[in-house]
Amino acid sequence: MEKNLTQGPITKTLLLFALPMIGGNMLQQLYNIADTLIVGRFVGSGALAAVGSSYTLMTFLTSILLGLCMGSGAVFSIRYGEGNMEKLHESMGASFILILTVAAMLNIGVFVLIDPIMQLLQVPAEIYEMMREYLWVIFWGILATFLYNYFACLLRAVGNSVAPLIFLAISSVMNIILDLWFVLGFHWGVAGAAFATVLSQYVSGIGLGVYTYWKTPQFRLRPKYLKAKPAMLKEIGQFSFLTSVQQSVMNLGILMVQGLVNSFGTVIMAAFAAAVKIDSFAYMPAQEFGNAFSTYVAQNYGAGKTERIRKGIKTAVGLSVGFCLAVSLLVFLFARPLMTIFVDPSEAGILAAGVEYLRIEGAFYCGIGCLFLLYGLYRAIKRPGMSVVLTIFSLGTRVVLAYALSGIDFIGVTGIWWSVPIGWALADLVGFLYYKKNKKKLFNQDLTKTR
Repeated sequence: MEKNLTQGPITKTLLLFALPMIGGNMLQQLYNIADTLIVGRFVGSGALAAVGSSYTLMTFLTSILLGLCMGSGAVFSIRYGEGNMEKLHESMGASFILILTVAAMLNIGVFVLIDPIMQLLQVPAEIYEMMREYLWVIFWGILATFLYNYFACLLRAVGNSVAPLIFLAISSVMNIILDLWFVLGFHWGVAGAAFATVLSQYVSGIGLGVYTYWKTPQFRLRPKYLKAKPAMLKEIGQFSFLTSVQQSVMNLGILMVQGLVNSFGTVIMAAFAAAVKIDSFAYMPAQEFGNAFSTYVAQNYGAGKTERIRKGIKTAVGLSVGFCLAVSLLVFLFARPLMTIFVDPSEAGILAAGVEYLRIEGAFYCGIGCLFLLYGLYRAIKRPGMSVVLTIFSLGTRVVLAYALSGIDFIGVTGIWWSVPIGWALADLVGFLYYKKNKKKLFNQDLTKTR
């Protein structure tokens, strides 16, 4: 099921590779959407706020591992494009050791620091214990997140975007069934929703690992490669570290905004929790298309096909902008019906705040669509540092403006909502200007150096 992205019609190749990735990410979103929907409808608005705030924290924590896996995936794609299987296997072993170590340290750290983290997030007293209960269970899924994302990034790097989709489909259906069983059947509340998610995550993570071992023997993790060479660890570390920094900075900014949202009380927390789920689901295809585009660029970069990369950029921009415009219109028009999926229609305050958020964010999805393409491009051509710069511009602007504007009485929480598209626009401008200034030298091959 490997796919060589250095050959064939560009539009068709990109879409056929990207669509399973988009479908897989949509299913992954169902993990937390199912939790949010079920606890919001059947446990209450307090549970909705607790699970929603936990989602933001977990997204930040898992983004560290996701960034490491994505950075490694870019190296895998380049080596695969070169046709250098020995280097590919060395990269696989070094990456596995590095990311597993980080995952284990992260897992221990969050259990030790759970209370200081919650205090930092300014979690209101009325939902503190509920959120702590949810987090204590959900943290056990961190190693499962590592397993799934490592093997998914490996398979996608060599053009197989279908297998990760299949395992996510299985685990997503399992998650919904277990959610209903544990929350409605056993009345385990938020802990039941967390148990359902963790069990489903291990099914997808272990299942995909077993699939990789048995069905793609050419990409097995062999013992001799698990003794990584220092030079290979350094290369993987540079790539993965910068991509992880980019992902974690992005989600750290969101986490800081979550703390600010929490200070406005449970109503705004619940509105934000529901609206963010819809928001993330709406622009998620653009995000995953950016990741697919990154693999396309990396394989062609490794193969030295510069002109194919340039043509691919034009195609990708057109596809992403077209999709984002359509989704923006749908979210703007149907913001209220979408909110009522998660929130009872009688919760007027929560609905009003959520609708306002969605209509402001939803009008500007083209901004984040282009930003995801820029992230993918710079990661694939060994400029992951530029992705970090763009993230700092985007999230730095968002955090500063959110705190500044929300402190003005006649603006209030609306200032938090408007800070997001402004941050996207600034980062897009910086990324475009950098590309325009340096496009003649960006695709020069220097596979021993990472900037």
